[in-house]
Amino acid sequence: MSAQAAHPSSTGLERDARAMNTRHHAAMPSEIAVGVIIGRTSEFFDFFVYAVASVIVFPALIFPTFDRLTGTLLSFAIFALAFMARPVGSLFFMWLDRRHGRGVKLTVALFLLGGSTASIAFLPGYETIGLWAAALLALFRAGQGVALGGTWDGLASLLSLNAPPERRGWYAMMPQLGAPLALLVVSALFAYFLHTLSMADFLAWGWRYPFFVAFAINVVALFARLRIVVTEEFEKLFETRDLQPSPVLPTLATEGRNIVIGAFAPLASFALFHMVSVFPLSWIAIYTHESIRHFLAIEMIGCFVGILAIVASGFIADLTGRRTLLGATAVAIALFAIVSPFLLGSGGDLGEVAFMVLGFMLLGLSFGQSSGVVASNFAPQTRYTASALTSDLAWMFGAGFAPLVALWLTARFGLFASGVYLISGAVCTLVALYVNKELAQGTDRGGKRG
Repeated sequence: MSAQAAHPSSTGLERDARAMNTRHHAAMPSEIAVGVIIGRTSEFFDFFVYAVASVIVFPALIFPTFDRLTGTLLSFAIFALAFMARPVGSLFFMWLDRRHGRGVKLTVALFLLGGSTASIAFLPGYETIGLWAAALLALFRAGQGVALGGTWDGLASLLSLNAPPERRGWYAMMPQLGAPLALLVVSALFAYFLHTLSMADFLAWGWRYPFFVAFAINVVALFARLRIVVTEEFEKLFETRDLQPSPVLPTLATEGRNIVIGAFAPLASFALFHMVSVFPLSWIAIYTHESIRHFLAIEMIGCFVGILAIVASGFIADLTGRRTLLGATAVAIALFAIVSPFLLGSGGDLGEVAFMVLGFMLLGLSFGQSSGVVASNFAPQTRYTASALTSDLAWMFGAGFAPLVALWLTARFGLFASGVYLISGAVCTLVALYVNKELAQGTDRGGKRG
């Protein structure tokens, strides 16, 4: 059975790209890892650009008639739209995949992601178009979410399937490196413009440049990922149904339980994700007189720690197992949720640095293995669709509303209340790990070590 027969809707462009990338050897895990890291970095870059701007730009530009707290809460509400729109994007782009091929799907999704992000760079403020500014911002943010649903390319699953069994944890952590790498670059860009421009110039035009950079990064990511997706080896896995989209409703019928468990298993790390990256920035901006640029520098330190912790998670998971590591970090995250208000609310650099370092260390150890849990829990014939839906739900419930809920709880009950969100995520993770017997056994349903 030929690759083209397996996917008769493959376009001429895909066939040409496949011919250019013909190899005489199988796709190596290291090659796949490069495409995965570049792709995930581009996705996270788009989202972090919006996340930082939702704290330091949009309250003043889009919601100037509200006080700073309310304006930031409204920005965070729009922030959550992308996570709500992501499942819609997954459904649409799976249909596009079946009709026109994976290369077309990925190209359209990445250009929609980059285009939505770049469109925000041209957005007029409230003073120019009134409430339409908020409406357009919500539209472009939803476009980011729909596009992100389409960027699911199965490369993380391909990486897991090609990794040596004894090194599954090591290769599972590689896609997750994209998050701290993207946040590091985004923080550096915004810190640079805040340092070199007056606040008036920054709000007028300086903040727009990181959004333009996002589009350029997406173009690079597109070629890096297509180089793997259009290869003959990838198509062979498509033929065997390991990476073939399955119909959504039958997948939900057969894998619904595992999808729910898979969505809750990484919830502690996903809840922590924005609690250490976005929420503390809003706390500093609203409740302190500290320089945003200064705190972005502290956040960059946290990113370096996060990168090291993600790498360490690969070694630890291969030694102890993913379930053990995720369970231990969930308990540690719950403990961190108790002490973190003391650190962040201390009002000094030492407490803030400790908050970011500890938070990113725990994030790296837990988040570094979350993709492995999602990928290994499904039968081969449903792995592609079930993994995509699981990821969508995990991000929506674990991370999408984290900044909004944490800031609202803080405004209503004090900084200590924000830890409740983290504790709830940790509890969900521990319950999911306990219930999930297949994950506890450490094997997937294809018979491979998880």
